[in-house]
Amino acid sequence: MLELDDVTLCYGAVQAVRGASLRVEQGEIVTLIGANGAGKTTILRAVSRMISPRSGVVRFEGRDLAGLTPDRLVRLGMSHCPEGRQVLARQSVRDNLILGAYVRTDKDAVQEDLEKAFQLFPRLRERASQLAGTLSGGEQQMLAIARAMMSRPKLLLMDEPSLGLAPIIVREIFEIIQGLNAQGVTILLVEQNAHLAMKTAHRAYVLEAGSIVAHGDAKELAGDQRVRKAYLG
Repeated sequence: MLELDDVTLCYGAVQAVRGASLRVEQGEIVTLIGANGAGKTTILRAVSRMISPRSGVVRFEGRDLAGLTPDRLVRLGMSHCPEGRQVLARQSVRDNLILGAYVRTDKDAVQEDLEKAFQLFPRLRERASQLAGTLSGGEQQMLAIARAMMSRPKLLLMDEPSLGLAPIIVREIFEIIQGLNAQGVTILLVEQNAHLAMKTAHRAYVLEAGSIVAHGDAKELAGDQRVRKAYLG
């Protein structure tokens, strides 16, 4: 479904990612792990066309994404749930969700998906008219995920969904991630909690200083002594 082929990414003169190649097959959860500043978020931003590669190719379902705008990717079936949640604080929960479906014209189906979001996240139904900025961190993360799903993505990019959340809420969020995957959503996950990421994902890539240094089956990588020492404690 997704392929990066020898991709180099820069911020001005600073090279953030060097020669990265990875793939995500349909139906997988694939995780990127690594220290802060390793280039994980930069890769997600390149996939969703928020930044353009200096070199290399990003393909989605075999299509080169060069020249496409982020909103075009949403129409093609990709959605990005960003680090820090980025909810629209001064809009209601309901309005945040409706805005997640802004590329869609099937209004009846949008209302059906809104109801599904409320079924998946009952707390959002309780707070539907509440301003998103007044929600707790966990509730905002639920809103960010639900909003991303309103475009009916085939591929969901998730950036640090556990950031700043209590352990009990983190477990709930990851159960939801696994549930979405079971429903057929392919997921590329960046996550600071390497233990949980490796437990949840089918495959994993390890980044160090902008380079992919290891990849493979997540459970096998979790047993690799170098990976365990560096990222799993």
